[in-house]
Amino acid sequence: MDLQLTGRTAVVTGASKGIGLACAEALAREGAEVIGISRDAGNLEAARKHLEGLGLKLQVEAVDLTDAEAARRVLEAIPRVDILVNCAGAARRTPPAELDSAALHATMDAKYFTYMHATDPVIRGMAERGSGAIVNVVGQGGRQANPLHIGGGAANAALMLASVGYAQAYAAQGVRVNVINPGMTNTARVDEGLEAAVRATGRPKAELLAEQVAEIPMGRPAEPAEVANVVLFLASPLSSYVTGAIIPMDGAKTSTI
Repeated sequence: MDLQLTGRTAVVTGASKGIGLACAEALAREGAEVIGISRDAGNLEAARKHLEGLGLKLQVEAVDLTDAEAARRVLEAIPRVDILVNCAGAARRTPPAELDSAALHATMDAKYFTYMHATDPVIRGMAERGSGAIVNVVGQGGRQANPLHIGGGAANAALMLASVGYAQAYAAQGVRVNVINPGMTNTARVDEGLEAAVRATGRPKAELLAEQVAEIPMGRPAEPAEVANVVLFLASPLSSYVTGAIIPMDGAKTSTI
């Protein structure tokens, strides 16, 4: 199936690893010109070489998206952005005993403001041209409370609200904004979350992991490539009437509608 992405320019934040790297690879396979953004130049270069080994191209820009001005300079220097996929930033899971105002601010900086700083300059350019697609990879932690994810869950909830608000604000100008909410996905962030759970409970990591997987009705975590496949659809013209949508990808675990 032709997703009609050949020649389109796609920016992927958090592109150096995990879901972001999977999205960059998927978009490049579909013929998009992909620019990957991450704050770590070394990780970005490793990602570029990885895709090069697969016969795919990735342009890279190292920038810390918690810095609004730095983000604006880099993104406004790109002549045209047709697709923006936000994956940058991870709000660390924190046991309640370790949660304080500094930790709460850090979670918002790491997850909420990285997305907002990338979206602001890009969405304005899209609106001027009358077309564009933004996909925010957020997380189910914003829909169901977790004592280990209070700050991060709040950032995710704020991102969902902001995304739908942008979708409504820019729909008439041809810009679509959608959200994907992955649950447990096979990335390094799973181990970070487990470490926080170990500190909070004192239980062995393997036991906690088995318990978390057992709570997923599908019986396994997602793979990054599976999330990337949904990103491709939402970024493509095939989803031309989909905007303001929030799509869960947690194997039917979250008990909310």
